[in-house]
Amino acid sequence: MKNNSIQCAVIASILSVTASSWAQTSVGLGRADYKDNCASCHGASGKGDGPVHSFLVKPPSDLTTIARRNGGRFPQELMWEVIDGRWSGDNGPHGSREMPVWGNEFKARAMTRPGDSATTAEWSARNRIVSLLRYLETMQVP
Repeated sequence: MKNNSIQCAVIASILSVTASSWAQTSVGLGRADYKDNCASCHGASGKGDGPVHSFLVKPPSDLTTIARRNGGRFPQELMWEVIDGRWSGDNGPHGSREMPVWGNEFKARAMTRPGDSATTAEWSARNRIVSLLRYLETMQVP
């Protein structure tokens, strides 16, 4: 019985962290992160024409046509994996890919705050990726 109570408490705390973390995501946060982290390559409008695009080996993608290139549907999971980058098996800030591994970067930035735990930093990284996804969805052209 005592073990069951502990399990319920753990599940309840995870759900509350998840719910509050999800509530803190926003298009505005995604827009700010995009401007600070993505626009230099992908451009302010997301068309792949940022100020450093000409210095890159592979041209940045046009982010305004993601849904169009995927049958009219914005592919949340695929874009999560592309932005997060940690599941690609590559090490380093870029690994073997052109785009930075933002999951690692966002988590590392959160770990510099006093009192942040690895769990809190992970949720912070995930919130920022979800916010970026929400913002990217607003950029889609028909």
